[in-house]
Amino acid sequence: MATCDVCGNDYDAAFEVRTADGAAYHFDSIECAASRIAPRCAHCGGTVLGHGVQVGAEVYCCAHCAKASAGTDAIRDRV
Repeated sequence: MATCDVCGNDYDAAFEVRTADGAAYHFDSIECAASRIAPRCAHCGGTVLGHGVQVGAEVYCCAHCAKASAGTDAIRDRV
C-alpha cells in the first residue's frame, strides 16, 4: 500500500503521478492530487483543472481573471 502525500491515508488503491520535471507523488484521490499539483489561478487562486488560459508565464482559470490581472482584452472564454 502507498501513503497519500497530502492526507497521509494508507490506501491499497493509491496511485502515483509523475510530473514533467520528474517528481513522483502518491495520492489516494483525485482531490488530493489536484490540491498538490494543479496550478492555481494567478488572479483568484482557484485550482485550474482544465486548460485555463496563459498570459506570459501566468496561468489563469478563465479569461475574466486574465483580463482583471493582466489587463489584456485579447483573451475570450467564448467567441
